[in-house]
Amino acid sequence: MKVEPLPAAEPKTAASPAVAASDPLAGWRGSVAISQVSDVETRHAIHTYYTACPEDPQGGLVLFYASTTREAYRGELRVLDRATGEERLLAGGITVEDSHRAACQQWVSGGRRAVFHDVRAVPGGEEWVVACVEIESGEERVLARGRQLGWGQPHGDVVPLYGPHWDTAAHRDLDLLDVSTGERRTVLTADAVRAAYPELIREEFGERAIAIFFPALSPDLNRVFFKIATPLGGHFRSKTASQRALLICYDLAGARFLFADKRWGHPAWHPDSRAILDVPNVLIDGDTGARRPLANVPVLPGSHPSFSPDGSLYVSDVALERLSGSMAGSKGEWGIVVVDLRAQALVLIDRFDDSLGAESWRRCHPHPVFSAGGRRIYYCVGATPWSQLRVAQAATR
Repeated sequence: MKVEPLPAAEPKTAASPAVAASDPLAGWRGSVAISQVSDVETRHAIHTYYTACPEDPQGGLVLFYASTTREAYRGELRVLDRATGEERLLAGGITVEDSHRAACQQWVSGGRRAVFHDVRAVPGGEEWVVACVEIESGEERVLARGRQLGWGQPHGDVVPLYGPHWDTAAHRDLDLLDVSTGERRTVLTADAVRAAYPELIREEFGERAIAIFFPALSPDLNRVFFKIATPLGGHFRSKTASQRALLICYDLAGARFLFADKRWGHPAWHPDSRAILDVPNVLIDGDTGARRPLANVPVLPGSHPSFSPDGSLYVSDVALERLSGSMAGSKGEWGIVVVDLRAQALVLIDRFDDSLGAESWRRCHPHPVFSAGGRRIYYCVGATPWSQLRVAQAATR
């Protein structure tokens, strides 16, 4: 299964080794090859989010959610062999909240396993579960019930869990799950968050019950940031499911709070597990919460930024129709930019119509993310009625 490269955003020439050594953007200024991951056209192929790379740490397999329904609410997990193009089914019959994050599928255990969440029918209703699949054998295990999946790290065995954010009776605390053993333990309670930041919580949520929501583990697995949510009573496929706000960072190793902030954009961990990148182009000190703007990088509307493995670059999507100047686009047009953190310079590597794609209540954004080796960037495109996963390969240095 061979996929023909798509045209790059603009003509590019390869950089010399000397230039590449001094310019982290050199490979992305060169002849970037852009292709579609899967050649199945009448099916959605969606990676999870900007917080989880679909390529395994070894670079051989790509994990994605596939669906043949227009809304992408029902589907399956598949892996594609990058060398041969062959696909394999990992898990079927999956139901998700939306196309925005699909099944929150992600690599764990160094690529030996994949973990995801799913809502399943049970007598009298439905139940959210977190499940794990062994890549080699295909064995699936349900490891938690009444939980949803946060963001772990592909090299680790531990992932964070939280309760369904719209359910007043759901679990409210932060759990850590070891996918190798199945052990689950509560590491932080919602009550402890309220006790640590009573005025901030009261200002945002009053006296309503709160829950820890959307946790993301740092690369060293020692820290976590998260939101706070309170149920609003609506269905999980609606804006009235819950109210969600705040950015709180917690030191798991030291069992202490680090900072709390009213502002949550689209935060992402730096590889050093200390800094956090947020929008619009801000670096947050993970110890203090102090924010340092990257003043020379233009504001990127719609941005979901994430770092390269060495932390020298970050990649982001951008709604080009909301820009002016040389990068301005037509209605529904989006782009992918790579930013040099030190020089605060950027290059546009792809631009595309993103006005179609899955008809989910919450649409699927491009959500670009680097591969473990830093040579490829994955992102989703809605140029046709079927959302498709693309990959951009940096020029050879």
